[in-house]
This record gives sequence, C-alpha cells and structure tokens, in this order.
Amino acid sequence: MDWWYLFFLAGPAIYAGTAVRGTVRKALKTRHKRKLALIEARREERLALEAADRPPTPVCGCEHHLAKHDKQGKCHELVRTAVAWDADQRPARYEARPCACQQYVGPQPLSQVYAEDLTDLG
Repeated sequence: MDWWYLFFLAGPAIYAGTAVRGTVRKALKTRHKRKLALIEARREERLALEAADRPPTPVCGCEHHLAKHDKQGKCHELVRTAVAWDADQRPARYEARPCACQQYVGPQPLSQVYAEDLTDLG
C-alpha cells in the first residue's frame, strides 16, 4: 500500500495545528494580562475612593500623629537613631532616642463650617 503520501498531508496539518495552538496560547496570555490590569485598576480605584473618604490626619514633620505631641509642640515618641557607622559610612548600630521635632506642621483638622447659599432667589 502506498502510504508515503500521508507524510505530505500530515506535515502541513501538524504545522497548522502547532501554529493555531501558539496563536491561541498567545491570545489567552494577552487576555490574562489585560484581565489582571483591569483587576489592578479596579483595586487602585477602590483604594483611592476609600482614601478620599477619610478625613485628613494631622501629621507632624517628623511623621508622628498630633496625639504624640504635647501643648507646647514637643514630640514624645521614640525614634530609631544611628549611633555608629562602618567604613562605608553606613549605619552599623541604632538606639532608640526621643524624637527631636518641636512643632506640628501638618494640616489642621477642620471643624464643621456653615456656609450661606450663594444663589439669590429674590
């Protein structure tokens, strides 16, 4: 029986199947990347909306909350301070020391404000 012609028919069919499989795999990978990008964009949008809904927190220049400061502005928080350095001028040892800031410079929390209507109905 003459079966050698099957090589001429099977070769292009196998190549076409491989090409289709590669195209489908590439399309699925692209779809997956786009889907992940959409999920990430939705997550970032949700986080931005949550952050926009929160009132501003009063933070000092030392990045400690206003509650850590007394009436005179002195900070009562401990910070990690370098006390020894190695040959490359990198900190080698740290100690906890009082924060050295003296004044609150963050946003002032706003109290409730009443504003008149700007339109004149008369």
